[in-house]
Amino acid sequence: MTNSSIYENKKAGNVSKDRSYWGDVVHRLRKNRMSMVSLVILVIIIGLCVIIPAVSPYSIEGTNMEKQYRDQAPSSTHLLGTDKIGRDLFTRLFYAGRISLGVALAVVTLECTIGIVLGSLAGFYGGIIDNIVMRVADVFLSFPFMMICITISSVLGNSIPTLILVLALLSWPSIARIVRGQILTLREMEYMEACEALGISDVKRIFKHLLPNVLAYVIVYATLGMASVILTETSLSFLGLGVSPPTPSWGNMIQEARDIIVIKSKWWYWIPPGISIFVSVMCFNILGDGLRDAIDPKMKR
Repeated sequence: MTNSSIYENKKAGNVSKDRSYWGDVVHRLRKNRMSMVSLVILVIIIGLCVIIPAVSPYSIEGTNMEKQYRDQAPSSTHLLGTDKIGRDLFTRLFYAGRISLGVALAVVTLECTIGIVLGSLAGFYGGIIDNIVMRVADVFLSFPFMMICITISSVLGNSIPTLILVLALLSWPSIARIVRGQILTLREMEYMEACEALGISDVKRIFKHLLPNVLAYVIVYATLGMASVILTETSLSFLGLGVSPPTPSWGNMIQEARDIIVIKSKWWYWIPPGISIFVSVMCFNILGDGLRDAIDPKMKR
């Protein structure tokens, strides 16, 4: 949100005189019921993923090969049943949520960091720096994303650090383009000319005067990006190229559904992680849309 946009919103009566810009964003977001419901659901999911594995009497890797403990249907002892080697699926479901959500957060943080730095440099300095950064971004965007992820994961191995690094390095061009476009507009405004006349260094101009005005767009991108990364990690883990067993993730838990017998008669293997993925992705998308409308009310109109 640029200074001129904020001024236009104030003229239109969209920004309260008694609230700051970010206070008004929060106020508009709170009026969006679907976004607030999504936020509450996400907080509940994250809270359960943190608490349940910590208080559960069952270990995520603890096995029990006795026949009566394997492939148990949901019961009062095991709320989501057990798998073929006797592990408690309720505990593993929420630990898998830790992994899937943690990977998504790490990827989005790393890709936004790379994209913000490179996009800021390209937009602020222009010229040869802009050409180099944007041509490199074009090269990355020209790759078939999923095929490259599969290839690199196959070559380097399917560890969590490798997965995070691969997804972040392939995803940064999108946010870099957004930041670059905003910086190109903002650097021509009067207050930036005043900064130059006062002799303020380039670093301070970028990080103190330009990036705060781009932060709103980055937050929206990051929120929507969480949903995208969860789906990508799930797909790779389902194919055996993401998070490696015995560490659970929602993707490799659904992997059990490749067996037609499991699909037909052992719903507790794959429906709970499938619902978890669906609800999390839906909530992140709805929250992202709500943030976009709250940050720039003109988009909704």
